[in-house]
Amino acid sequence: MTGRLEGRVAIVTGAGCIGPGWGNGRATCVRFAQEGAKVFAVDLSLTAMDETIELAKGSSGEIEPYLCDVTDEKSVEKMVQACLAKFGRIDILVNSVGGSAKGGPVDMTLDVWNKQIQFNLSSVYLTCRHVLPHMVEQGCGSIVNTSSTSGLRWTGAAQSAYASTKAAVIQFSKVVAVEYASRGVRVNTVVPGQLHTPMVEARLAGQRAGGDVTGLLASRLKRIPLGFMGDGRDTANAVLFLASDEARFITGTEIIVDGGMSVRCD
Repeated sequence: MTGRLEGRVAIVTGAGCIGPGWGNGRATCVRFAQEGAKVFAVDLSLTAMDETIELAKGSSGEIEPYLCDVTDEKSVEKMVQACLAKFGRIDILVNSVGGSAKGGPVDMTLDVWNKQIQFNLSSVYLTCRHVLPHMVEQGCGSIVNTSSTSGLRWTGAAQSAYASTKAAVIQFSKVVAVEYASRGVRVNTVVPGQLHTPMVEARLAGQRAGGDVTGLLASRLKRIPLGFMGDGRDTANAVLFLASDEARFITGTEIIVDGGMSVRCD
């Protein structure tokens, strides 16, 4: 039996991790490779992708790492051309880059606000800008953008720029989905909740809990009706579905991966 993405070429941004474990981009690369895809794995750090490549060993697909700053248009353009030179086409684009900064409009500087927009939103625009023409030329393609439940509701901390950009990713995806549907390109969004990814230990505990990882995990877990915390593999499975032919009649929508957190009233 062939894999669900056998022979497909996928660009996945944010393919590395800030530490060991299952981040969204890393898990997506591994799941895609397991399903037979040729993955063009993109990150700012090649060493951050070492574990990604190691975890995918033995898969029927392959992972090609590539260094790229997805907030820089020339860098993105070169990355897309490099993928085409390596694999000849682009069937799937997964935007998995993202990161939060604490603070509301008074506490947050304009510089931080602008950097959040560039990192979380402009990166999605730039990759879509340079990948879409090739998908249109092929007559098919699937784009899956990664948002966050912070783009839907309050999630326990003031992070106004992050929340705003992640909400924007959802609406951006809807608009692009309608624009390109008649040309064979589907665009959807995955909305992860408060998962246990390497970002918790590396950044979020310091931002929100004074470095108390255990305390932060406990407070996040209390918000999840299912009673356990998912990780990047849960996000990756949703991305895999949306990228595959199983979702051929699905575009312009979202899958929320949060254990029921976003539907709670508290």
